[in-house]
Formats: sequence, structure tokens, C-alpha cells
Amino acid sequence: MPWSDSYFPRSMVNLSGHTRHKAIEIANALLAEGYEEGRAIRIAISQAKRWAAHPLSERRASPARH
Repeated sequence: MPWSDSYFPRSMVNLSGHTRHKAIEIANALLAEGYEEGRAIRIAISQAKRWAAHPLSERRASPARH
């Protein structure tokens, strides 16, 4: 079952709303590519935090990298 804003891994609880949403999006994409669940979660959290650290204008201009 894919994760959503109301159903997500416990390790994402302390992320801000926007960062968590991005992490969920990335994790679901990684799972669809065949990544193991634990690894997908770790990668998604790391990438979402990196995404959140960039200014909003850069986030809109560049596609998400997984």
C-alpha cells in the first residue's frame, strides 16, 4: 500500500508538512522502482531534507531527483 499524508512511516513524523509530503512522494517512487522499504524510506527522508533546504525558486525550476 502506498504511503500518503495520512499514512506514512513513523520515521517521517518529525518532518515538516511540506518535507514529509516530498519524502512520501519520493519513497513511493522508489518502492515502485523496486527498492526495499527501509532503504526507500532512508533515501526519501534524506532527499526530501535536501529538497527543503533549497530556496523555493530552485525547487520549482529543477525536477526531483531520486
